[in-house]
Amino acid sequence: MSRHTLSRRLFLGTATAALTALPLRGFAQELSPAQTPGVEASPEQIAKAIAEIDAIVADVLERSNIPGLAVAAVHRGDTVYAKGFGVRRLGGSDPITPDTVFQLASLSKPVGSTVVARQVSKGVVTWDSRMRDLLPWFELSDPDRTEKLTIGDLYSHRSGLPDHAGDDLEDLGYGRKEILQRLRLLPLAPFRISYAYTNFGLTAAAEAVAEASGTDWSSLSEEALYQPLGMTSTSSRFADYMAAANRAIPHSRDGDGFAPLFQRDPDAQSPAGGVSSTVNDLAIWLKMLLANGEHAGTQVIAPEALLPAISPQSFSDRPHSPDARSGFYGYGFNVGTDPSGRVRIGHSGAFLLGAGTCFAMIPSLDLGIVVLTNAAPVGAAEAIAASFTDLAQLGYITRDWYDGYSSRFEGFYTKLGSTVGQDRPTDAAPTPPQDRLTGTYSNPYFGKVEVKAEGEKMVLTIGPKQMLFPLQPWNGPVMVFDVTTENAPAGSRSTIVFNDISNGPAESIEVELFSETGPALFERV
Repeated sequence: MSRHTLSRRLFLGTATAALTALPLRGFAQELSPAQTPGVEASPEQIAKAIAEIDAIVADVLERSNIPGLAVAAVHRGDTVYAKGFGVRRLGGSDPITPDTVFQLASLSKPVGSTVVARQVSKGVVTWDSRMRDLLPWFELSDPDRTEKLTIGDLYSHRSGLPDHAGDDLEDLGYGRKEILQRLRLLPLAPFRISYAYTNFGLTAAAEAVAEASGTDWSSLSEEALYQPLGMTSTSSRFADYMAAANRAIPHSRDGDGFAPLFQRDPDAQSPAGGVSSTVNDLAIWLKMLLANGEHAGTQVIAPEALLPAISPQSFSDRPHSPDARSGFYGYGFNVGTDPSGRVRIGHSGAFLLGAGTCFAMIPSLDLGIVVLTNAAPVGAAEAIAASFTDLAQLGYITRDWYDGYSSRFEGFYTKLGSTVGQDRPTDAAPTPPQDRLTGTYSNPYFGKVEVKAEGEKMVLTIGPKQMLFPLQPWNGPVMVFDVTTENAPAGSRSTIVFNDISNGPAESIEVELFSETGPALFERV
């Protein structure tokens, strides 16, 4: 026996003896090191956290002024809390209940991911199935990447597509297939080492799964998940949400409060943001997840198909300092570690036009919570979930979560446009004659737009629904128009620059807010 081996055995023996001499907490000794949490969470502590939900919600409602919300909590296979607060519509008296239907926004992603996991369980697809084999018409700008791209690449946002690719086309009224086909025109970041959140990248993957299943996505979601789980108030169709009698009306930000100003139709990105549901239905879904795919004694999703979805697949939040925890994304799920040392799985959803949602689950405690609101995101849903999981794991709330989240969400409401907050220059040059400006212009990605004269004024029309934007003089060949969409908060304003008009009609235009990477150029046709 070598000295090295002997000394190593002596060290291990000493260490083991020292360890057994230490006072051990009440954790199950059969847990692996990777499963061992940092703090205990007794049944009494969890029960106290559940009892505090009413008070947590009351505080957040008072501070946020949102119209209403619903909450459900599950623990050890039971729905231990389900309640509604506030009203479905400001100015009305219809109360929110646990059976009120809300738009889920991006909470649709983990719901849809479990639809895919069900098909993986059935052998229809795998997470590594190639998009080229399932959806041959879908392409990226790099042919080699198009050949390699998988369902998992798109569900984990590591395809290299730009952040929120295609959302701008949806704002202009384009349908799902047209948007997916135009993604091939966009530049790409490095493959499988870049993270950029893309609703339509994920939607493309879901379309491929539906194609392989011989049906459309909304029908597949119903057949594969909602019906087997008995989620009778859940749908991936906007029409079903609108037809629901007990429906929460979306409220967008309006000054310091909220108002029912818009109705978001997310059908184009249904797999990523188009699910509607209730907290009672989502409690069933949460219990199935926490039971490793089992529901009512039936294995709805195989554990080996579900685990990749709820496990880290890409970095979503790299640490900014040595003492910061990393954030990860699975296949449609956020995955991380709480201060307690316990794994936390969840997701948020947000429509600026009127929805804020969140769910969180702690698998080691068989515990989960879902919060749905009928207001634009201000951190209310996240604050409730974080306060509850703090209490359950630690016995106290670690910080003012609403204050922390609400300040972060303020960035969503920054008005877009270089002329926002400015008055027209006092020495502005006159607007060129209309016949120099009017005409049809085209961009490969955004399609055709038309500048038309309407009396002494002009308007810009764009998209398949011919959206109208009245143009206002600004400075010579520069005009402006106001715009409010899901991705451009109320009060945003875009410039439109008419190029090369000195010797005749403009040869091209540049539209500021039609592209986050710089003004989009449209050539006269």
